[in-house]
Amino acid sequence: MKYIYLLPIILIFFSCSKNEKTPSINKKRDSAKTYFNLYLSKKNLNDKNNELNLVKSFEILKSQKNDLENRKLLYDIIVEFYKNNRLDKLDESSKLLLKLSSTSNDTLNLGMAYRSRGNFYFKTQKIDSSYFFYLKAEKIYSKLNDKPNYANILMNKGIAQYSIGDYLGAELSLKKAHSLFLETKIYNKIYGSLDQLGLVATELKEYEKGIFYFNKALEAIEDLPSPEDRTYFKTVCQNNIGYLYLKSRDFSKGIYFFNEALKNKLIIDEDPLLYSNLIDNLAYCKLQNKELSGISGLLFEALKIRKEINNSTAIVGSYIHLSEYYQRENDISKSIEYSNYALNTAKKSKIPTNIVLALKQASIVDVKRSPTYSREYIRISDSLQIAERNSKDRFARLQLETDEIKQENQGLAEKNRNLLYVFVVTFILVVLLFVVRAQRARTRELLYKQAQQKANEDIYNLMMSQQAIIDESRSKEKKRLAQDLHDGVLGRMFGLRLNLDSLNSSTDDEAVQKRFELLNELKTIEQDIREISHDLNREKQVLINNFVSIVHNLLEEQKNAFPAEVNYTIDNNVNWDKIGNAIKINLYRILQEGLQNINKYANAKNIYVEIKGDEENVYLKIKDDGIGFDVNKKSKGIGMQNMISRTHDCKGIIDITSKKDEGTKIVITIPIETKQPTTIPQA
Repeated sequence: MKYIYLLPIILIFFSCSKNEKTPSINKKRDSAKTYFNLYLSKKNLNDKNNELNLVKSFEILKSQKNDLENRKLLYDIIVEFYKNNRLDKLDESSKLLLKLSSTSNDTLNLGMAYRSRGNFYFKTQKIDSSYFFYLKAEKIYSKLNDKPNYANILMNKGIAQYSIGDYLGAELSLKKAHSLFLETKIYNKIYGSLDQLGLVATELKEYEKGIFYFNKALEAIEDLPSPEDRTYFKTVCQNNIGYLYLKSRDFSKGIYFFNEALKNKLIIDEDPLLYSNLIDNLAYCKLQNKELSGISGLLFEALKIRKEINNSTAIVGSYIHLSEYYQRENDISKSIEYSNYALNTAKKSKIPTNIVLALKQASIVDVKRSPTYSREYIRISDSLQIAERNSKDRFARLQLETDEIKQENQGLAEKNRNLLYVFVVTFILVVLLFVVRAQRARTRELLYKQAQQKANEDIYNLMMSQQAIIDESRSKEKKRLAQDLHDGVLGRMFGLRLNLDSLNSSTDDEAVQKRFELLNELKTIEQDIREISHDLNREKQVLINNFVSIVHNLLEEQKNAFPAEVNYTIDNNVNWDKIGNAIKINLYRILQEGLQNINKYANAKNIYVEIKGDEENVYLKIKDDGIGFDVNKKSKGIGMQNMISRTHDCKGIIDITSKKDEGTKIVITIPIETKQPTTIPQA
């Protein structure tokens, strides 16, 4: 199937109806409002520096008080940033509106903020994020029963669904929006929804339905008050009708409508992208209709415009059409050249659909490299199809068709209502029974886990109590040592100093012998002090906190009870107060189980244990040089299963590596549990 390019004119309706009364402007916001009004007064004068007034208004407004009037002014500024394609400022200003509206519980402006974020992500082609914020805005407008804004957001959501190929979902959203626009009599939106429905029908290959929608859109254009709007939107609609005929391969009618649209000479300056689409579509339609005269000029003119506005998707389309043109002219070298331009541009854009289309054309014209291009085309195309399939909501179309059938056959539905009620009640009862049984099983499981958790905590608390007693004893011992130092060592040193003072003036043999004895006494006191110092220093290093002390005691018991040499390090910088008791308990049990396994089975000579951590995780590594085991063996011992289970309970990761006669290494990584404040999602 030949490649057909179209960049549809997507109308994101940014205007919004606000039902709140506007309070008077106070002096604090006069400057921001003044700059904004100055920007509006010069908006149509083509003053390139005028945008500085808009930016200045925004910068001043950022430091102003968070009140309703400032939020309304901020939204007006956001609209202008959107229209001017200032994506950096659109991003910053919409984030600010979201923050201010959330802080002040301003539901209406919160909906506008969500909508603005959605529009920003749509502009930057992050459709998933765009759709996420449109849904949040939709919920707000639905609860407020704000029909104009609700219809607008449905329209935006439908366009986003159209952009990712969810045509059935787009049709449902656009039909809902169209019904609301008819109720509120917003004529430009009535036209926009009909025009977009025509594009959706075109992609679904429902061409008769598409022509119906486009004709209705042309009728709706006549209700627009502005002659300029009528002319512009008629041009857009004619372009889309031409595209429909191009898709349906009725090239003569396509050429006719593209030529009709090009009669609007103002479009060249008003919307260069639309003009480039028109002449590119016209040239491609003629190419398919084998009317080659003048095609190259139109294609190169479209390419030039698209390069000036730096639209990568449109540029790729132009290169592909030029490649097809030269292929038709049998100039294969130039055809390959432009297909390579298309492929390089597509890869730089990082847009998968562009790459797929460029690869398809390259595989057709470049025979030598065709297999390579074809394989890459199939790979990316399959990935796109999977992503597209996952994103579509086919139930929406089924629900829409069901609603239409119900309206057309209301009489028949009335007769079958009792049968439906019986079926629904029966189904609900079955579901309730299933839910009750599942809930009971879930409750029993939760009670078991709670009991197990409580038992673990009780064990840990007992260990902590025991350790507290030990710590108290050590504290008493330290106090005793301090008293011994004061009352014993210091007293002896004081007596020695007095004796040495009295001997300073004596030089006889007896005085020399006495000084020698006193120096020996000093050496004895020095040794006593050194032993006390070593004991105190050891206490300081070991007793960082109770948990570390318990682990230390476990490892010391291992050293004393078993022949294997134990070397261990415990990171003193870990803040154990931030780590929950459940993690400490499981870490202790895992270490205990690991040591028991080594003692029973490993026949190891050396054991290495390391405990360390950072701001996010705590790590436990147990390594030995024993006989090892087969980690791929399906059935594992109860001890190993317990280690794995405890790690998973802590949402951690366990990595076990072992080879025969090369020992075993177990590395446990457990995330530190922290509570985060609830915030409004930001994309």
